[in-house]
Amino acid sequence: MIQSRTQVTVRYAETDMMGVVYHGNYLPWFEIGRTTLLREQGLPYRQLEEDGFRLPVLEVALKYLRPAVYDDTVTIVTTLRERPLLRIRLEYEVYRGEELLATGSTVHAFIDRSGRPVRPPAAFSATMAGLFPATPSAG
Repeated sequence: MIQSRTQVTVRYAETDMMGVVYHGNYLPWFEIGRTTLLREQGLPYRQLEEDGFRLPVLEVALKYLRPAVYDDTVTIVTTLRERPLLRIRLEYEVYRGEELLATGSTVHAFIDRSGRPVRPPAAFSATMAGLFPATPSAG
């Protein structure tokens, strides 16, 4: 398992008339968490794109528990629990201090510039193999 933490301060433009963060603004926060996690592992999203790979979202889930409001500092905790093979699944938790505000997940696939599904680039696979070593079999 690998994990990343990123802080974001809620901007006024991210809130609605009730003064709470508009529900759709959590997804860009997930993106911040995802790209930060990859960058921290030496796999910047920019490099993946320059090498001809894209990671479109196939699935997204989001559960709201408590509202974030203007000027809150929230922490996005992004977790990759399993070594990605053809798809990558990330989990997210959004906190204000110790208070859990939202949870979610995204699933992505690797595609090439023409939109065809492909295997991850060799450098990505090698990095992930190092982060998620094979567990020895019992016996």
